[in-house]
Amino acid sequence: MANAVVSVQGGPVALHTLLGQAPARIPTGGKIRPGIMVLTRKAAEHPEAKAIYRQGVDEGRSFEEIERRLAQAIPQLKSPLVPRNVPWFTVRASDFANPETAREILDAYGEDRGQGHRLYRFPVVFPADHWQTVMPHELAAWGTHEKRFWSQYSPDGLVRHCMRHAPVPVDDTGRRAIRIFGGRKTVLREENGGLCDPESCPEYQARQCNLTGRFLFFIPGIRSISALELPTTSFYAMSAAIQRFQAMAMMRGGRISGFLGRDRATFFLTKVLRDVPHIDEQGR
Repeated sequence: MANAVVSVQGGPVALHTLLGQAPARIPTGGKIRPGIMVLTRKAAEHPEAKAIYRQGVDEGRSFEEIERRLAQAIPQLKSPLVPRNVPWFTVRASDFANPETAREILDAYGEDRGQGHRLYRFPVVFPADHWQTVMPHELAAWGTHEKRFWSQYSPDGLVRHCMRHAPVPVDDTGRRAIRIFGGRKTVLREENGGLCDPESCPEYQARQCNLTGRFLFFIPGIRSISALELPTTSFYAMSAAIQRFQAMAMMRGGRISGFLGRDRATFFLTKVLRDVPHIDEQGR
């Protein structure tokens, strides 16, 4: 099947191209966050850190930018911010390619429940029928600036591999990097035969590798040619979403994309506080 020519849904033939071989991805133009970041107890003891944090929040800056400013001003503080769950979603202008999108979302769907004008619940339309496409997720271990290891299934879906970036190749002199076409290559991680096995993975056991995912969607009434995203690390939230996706797909002939009926019904995203079971270090 080398150099095969395919036809898409009975339309004109689609030829293979240099840039058309990668898996289809949905571009995103903004991020709605599931919570907030606050100063650690140690960081909160520094008046300068409190002032930088408050200024960043008041100016609508992203928590990544606030953390960078804290690191520059007080380098002895390591990881000065920690996540905190709140009943609302965080919508900041700095998290969008078009900052006006944040205001449009809050104007359209924000509410005041006694803690300011916040986003508690909003409608979403998914752009694809495969839940794996609109809720991509993986196990991933991050370094300071980039992803070190991540999970990836084999093409047949039977084996979960542990992947990493391949070393940058050099020329025969060993001093000059070779130009790479199409971005950095990926290879199987050498340890554990390249298999992703959390129970035997030192990074996972040390909580350096964790489940991470994101929902990709459009919001009715919000003008954007790119999807928006909502990141999550909640196993329970993603598992519950899969059940909803599968139930809706069974009722709609496999479809979850677009509006759900002629009345323009949609899915809604909201936050619910629930107790979930945990296994402690003693296995209880």
